[in-house]
Amino acid sequence: MSKAVTPIQDELKLNDPQISLVMMAFTLAYGVFAVPAGRLGDKTGSRAVLAGMVIGWSAFTSLTGAAFGLVSLIVVRLFFGATEAGAFPNAARVISRWFPLSERGWVQGVMLAAGQFGAVAAPVGAAYLIELLGWRGAFSVFGFLGVLWAIGFWYWFRDNPAEHPGVNEAELAIIRADAPPPPVDPGPVPWAAVVVNRGVIVLSLIMVFGAFYTYFFYSWFPKYLEFARGVPKIEAGWLASLVLAGSAVGMLIGGWLAGRIPDWVGDPVLARRRLGVVCYLIAAGCLFTGVRCDDPLTMASLWGASFCAMHVTLPNWWSVAIPQGGKHVGTIFGLMNGLGVIGAMASQGFVGLFAYWQEKRGLSGREQWDPIFDIYVVVLIAAALAWWLYRLRPVEPIDGKILDRTSD
Repeated sequence: MSKAVTPIQDELKLNDPQISLVMMAFTLAYGVFAVPAGRLGDKTGSRAVLAGMVIGWSAFTSLTGAAFGLVSLIVVRLFFGATEAGAFPNAARVISRWFPLSERGWVQGVMLAAGQFGAVAAPVGAAYLIELLGWRGAFSVFGFLGVLWAIGFWYWFRDNPAEHPGVNEAELAIIRADAPPPPVDPGPVPWAAVVVNRGVIVLSLIMVFGAFYTYFFYSWFPKYLEFARGVPKIEAGWLASLVLAGSAVGMLIGGWLAGRIPDWVGDPVLARRRLGVVCYLIAAGCLFTGVRCDDPLTMASLWGASFCAMHVTLPNWWSVAIPQGGKHVGTIFGLMNGLGVIGAMASQGFVGLFAYWQEKRGLSGREQWDPIFDIYVVVLIAAALAWWLYRLRPVEPIDGKILDRTSD
């Protein structure tokens, strides 16, 4: 979508605040439907929910290319966001049922990195597809790929590893070594306890701050490169991919660390908190330095390092978020992840309005865009503070005990 912003604006005659509304439509629906989609997975299983959602969002990806104006584009992106909302909550549910506690950190890192490798390929692939097929044809290609994935996933996956023909008794014993299998129906969610739980509140704040930062790159970065830095479209795609590659590397490093931390230290939660603080401060420093570099490649390299440092924390966020949710992991994870919509929408709307306001003041290029990043630096520092304030307080642990030590 970020690579398609400029051709969409040119063809449909949309200004920056209007394209912000289009981006925010997806993000709003993504956040609003995260809890219902996670709850649906908790009650019915992730196999049907994930396959159905991917079919849905693939359809609305393709339909994005059929939009004929602002209203139709907003409606399609709303449905796209709603159907994608349950992806991570249900993925968390799958991990909690298919992997022993000792392996989840690495699994989370590999899964999240795989998603980022897709994000790395997307700006370059989208740039060439838009050149070849136009922005409408590019959305159709991406939608078709999602349908293929959903068919393969439905055929292969089972909610319960005991029902999968490829899982033998020895493997099942390893999967369930740390905890008994969770209940099929987790029962009612104790919302009164959830909304006042310190762990839930702070993890949600971290997601808000992180989403505010990352959604600039998912939404506006290619346009920034073209209009503020004068970078040609194809080169902008490569530079965007360079930054997003940093996130993939960070996910892998973070996943490896998430799996090793319990073996290295007596208090894994304290170690994850300290890691979060350090990584977000590094991310802020690299962002601050990069925006002051004149060379676009140097800037993108520093911002890739910033993205890498920030994303080291994400598998570790998952490592505390899954036990934080207990037997309601899909629902509570959906709540914490979905609240990131506040930061994401704020970021998308802020950039569009700020750039438009600066343009009306007669500013252009870097003078128009670069002051934005001082706000992003402050937000990254706030995320570091939130990590330090975190404490693991599971709402309802699956087996009646806390699976990781808490630290005060």
